[in-house]
Order: sequence, then structure tokens, then C-alpha cells
Amino acid sequence: MLLEQERKTIVAYGKKLITSQLTTGTGGNLSICNRENGLIAIKPSGIDYFEMQPEDVVVVDLDSNKIDGHLKPSSEIHFHLGLYHHRKDINAVVHTHQVYATTIACLKWELPAVHYLVGLSGNKVPVAPYATYGSKELSDNIMQTIGNYNACLMANHGLVTVGTSMASAFATAEEIELVSRLYYQAKCIGEPTILSDEEMKAVMKKFGTYGNL
Repeated sequence: MLLEQERKTIVAYGKKLITSQLTTGTGGNLSICNRENGLIAIKPSGIDYFEMQPEDVVVVDLDSNKIDGHLKPSSEIHFHLGLYHHRKDINAVVHTHQVYATTIACLKWELPAVHYLVGLSGNKVPVAPYATYGSKELSDNIMQTIGNYNACLMANHGLVTVGTSMASAFATAEEIELVSRLYYQAKCIGEPTILSDEEMKAVMKKFGTYGNL
């Protein structure tokens, strides 16, 4: 099966989207880019994560041509492809409708450095302007906003995270949900203190060696 490992990974992490409460129903989507082959494995449109099988995952090339699979690719294929073209360091994309991050996005707020774990994105999480889901306009808005960040809020929609692997993109989505919840709760009580750009540079430098011997 073409891109067998990538397709199996999409299935496994699709289930984790639900069990980690990062989306509901068939919402959200994931993809992995195999740079060597110039191919992308992406979740099919409208399928239940717990019913999805590896052979259901669609394989497309970087120009959106379907190479393998019997289902339609995700309706958000435009921004998945856009991100892979936009940055060569991106090998995986995760899109979610997680509650706290989406709450911040519905306010059209950026997520500031209220907690150092925002450093998985950068010194903040920027917010892209709203556009209809699945549209080229939405893709363009994300490309114009994300820059070198590893996460981008989508106004009135959700969150997209990127990484060198599915594991890193997914971990960023999880931690940004924690930071979003902390920001929400802190704003309910008062005005949270935001870490400086200088401190965030130090944090991100330490992240570069985290877990290494």
C-alpha cells in the first residue's frame, strides 16, 4: 500500500484527536508529507475517526492530484498543501476544533505567552482572519499569518499546528490547548502577566535540547 506507514499514522492520531478532546465527530483533519516521494497522506472528508482504515486515507501529490484512495480528501486540502509549499520544514499538519483554543480564536485574539509552553509555537500563537472553511481564501489567510510559527489560530474556526513529524504537530496542538485554557481562566480572574520575548527566546532555546542526552 502506497505510504502505508503514513496512512497508519493518520488513523492512529485521528483517534487521538477524539480521545484527547481536540475535536468532535468528523471535524478536523490531519496530513503527513513524504518529502522524498513528493506525496501527502491526508484524512478523507467526513469519515468517522474510529471507522477510518489505512486504505481510506487519501494520497495526493503536492499539486492536489489524487494518487491513491477511493474517498475524497479533506475539504481543507488547500491549506495543507499550502503549508507544505510554504515551509520545507513542515512534514505534518494537524487541524482541530479544540474548545479553549477555538474560544480564543472566536474572540479574534492572538494567544500570548501566558505560559512558557506557548514556545512550542513561538513567542505567541497568531490568529488568521476568518474565511469560509475549505476555501483558497482561508488557505491564503493562514499562509500570510503563520510565518515561522508552529501554530496558528483560525478566527471563528479552530487551530492548525505544524511540525517535522505528526508527533510534534500533535504535541503542539495539545499544549496550545492547555495554554489557551490557562489564558481563558486567568482572564476570568484578572489580567495575566505575559512572558517577555527575551524570556521566550530562552525557553525556545531550551526546548531545542529537551529530552536529549
